[in-house]
Amino acid sequence: MAPSVADTEASKQIHPAAAAVERIKERLKANPNSGPAYPAYLPTFDTSEKFPPLELFEHSDPGFRANPAKPNLLTPDAKLKHLSPYLGTEISGVQLSQLSNAGLDELALFAAERKVLVFRDQDFKDIGIKKQIEIAKYFGPIQRHPTSGNVKGYPEFHVVYRDPEYDPFTEYATDDRANYTTWHSDVAYEGQPPGTTFFFILEQPSLGGDTLFSSQVEAYNRLSDEFKKRLEGLKVVHSAVYQAEDSKRRGGPVRREPVESEHPLVRVHPVTGEKALYVNPIFARRIVGFKKEESEALLGFLYDHIAKGADFQIRATYKPGTVVVWDNRVTVHSATPDFDARFRRHAVRLTPQAEVPIPATFA
Repeated sequence: MAPSVADTEASKQIHPAAAAVERIKERLKANPNSGPAYPAYLPTFDTSEKFPPLELFEHSDPGFRANPAKPNLLTPDAKLKHLSPYLGTEISGVQLSQLSNAGLDELALFAAERKVLVFRDQDFKDIGIKKQIEIAKYFGPIQRHPTSGNVKGYPEFHVVYRDPEYDPFTEYATDDRANYTTWHSDVAYEGQPPGTTFFFILEQPSLGGDTLFSSQVEAYNRLSDEFKKRLEGLKVVHSAVYQAEDSKRRGGPVRREPVESEHPLVRVHPVTGEKALYVNPIFARRIVGFKKEESEALLGFLYDHIAKGADFQIRATYKPGTVVVWDNRVTVHSATPDFDARFRRHAVRLTPQAEVPIPATFA
């Protein structure tokens, strides 16, 4: 029997990001002002760190408890700018760190309704690691990523880091790709994938580095009724195996045995009742029960449909103090690596898990 990906002997190769971070830390010892503004959030890639398999849990979405009028979130000081009819709202005049439990319930509901919320002028990055975790875990147990860089001692954080020392896009940017748009929903391979998700910026280039978001609800709504009938009831295998093998190949960690999960191709949001496509080319591998060519043809059509849907997509931009909160169940997103590698981009994601995806039925 072949050894598992997680249990095979760690590669002697050092992960490129880990090597770059060590060089940054050495410089910081000599000159504390020579590196990132938030060194406590530098990514770590400890190959000896191991997690047990995840267990299923009962999840009740905070949005069920929310006041539909959202008086605790959308106070008189709140200013809203809708970015698209289908998704995306920019919000100022609200501090996420100051929300009561009732306000957090309303945040979950508003994120489900508007799909993506872009909060400006937040103090979130400065409230401390423990407070950040406390707020995020209100929405569910925080997923600990099996392969990405995390914060030392706090595996709840998924760290996004790029600077002149380390450009992760060079690891998969090859001449056989014309662009690097990679639509996905985070860690869709988990048995209980994430719902309300937090992403906050620590440092950002003055231009570029946006995130593209697309509504999987509207992508589903655009399909004909006859086509919808043929999608509902189908299941898709989502796999973490490639991600684990790729991390292993680069000398990175595999903290947990990679999993594969079958999820409905069309899922229902538990609070809003909206139906959404739940498929993406990063983690989806095949449609259960289909032959290879059949699966590739149908998935290929859906990926093309999602990618071309510019009229149900938005571009989230970042400024100092920006926090983006989105619902991973009803959206896909893609990084935009369009900024010069001379500039640092440093951000952190907290990814609370939600319910086992609920299959949709046509009615």
